Amino acid sequence: MQPGPPEVVTLYQTEFIRSARAVGVLWGVCTLCFAVIEVVILIQPSWVGTGEIHYRPDQYQGPQEKAPPSGSLGLYEVCVETDWLVPDCRGSISSLAPIPAFQSAAVFVCMSLVLVWISVGCLALFHFCNSATVYKICAWLQLCAGFCLALSCLVFPDSWDAPEMRFLCGEEVGSFSSGRCSVHWAFILAILGVLDALILSTLAFVLGNRQDALLPPSGPPNKNGMRHLLGTQ
Repeated sequence: MQPGPPEVVTLYQTEFIRSARAVGVLWGVCTLCFAVIEVVILIQPSWVGTGEIHYRPDQYQGPQEKAPPSGSLGLYEVCVETDWLVPDCRGSISSLAPIPAFQSAAVFVCMSLVLVWISVGCLALFHFCNSATVYKICAWLQLCAGFCLALSCLVFPDSWDAPEMRFLCGEEVGSFSSGRCSVHWAFILAILGVLDALILSTLAFVLGNRQDALLPPSGPPNKNGMRHLLGTQ
């Protein structure tokens, strides 16, 4: 016996709710991972670095000549390699004082970090508020976080004409010119974070709109149904 239209609609809604919950859980986990990535982006001194440079033994033999320094720098620290295994780092995130030339980039990254962690805190609202509303709040927070992170990625290369960059990368540095240095993994991770924020916010908007489509035409959503992201039927 074929199910009638009401049964088909009920079956479709049940399957959609299950798949939406699974996608919602995946979205929540990715949001938490993105927040951790933001912390790594902020504190790691690996935005720009010299990379591996090999010199000939006879290249620097004069009394006043020495090999140029090698190392890396971030928003808060400049680390220069030494003869020991531990690099010599100047500056620290604990001082809350970024490198002067990179203050704007550091502010934008901090704003993005705060917005992402607020969206993580909003996950607890699924137990008290309508799911569609929470999804949309998180979507706007993540979209703004991605915008701030994109601004930091644009401002950072414009600040390369700085004493710290000249010390590490030579006198050839300038705005959007890194001299003998190159971008390192933390800067690349920040660019990928912008794409991650865009994907997460888009997914949150889609989930929020789908939740609205499943709400009954009148009355609030069932407390034991669509209102919970991780609840059971």
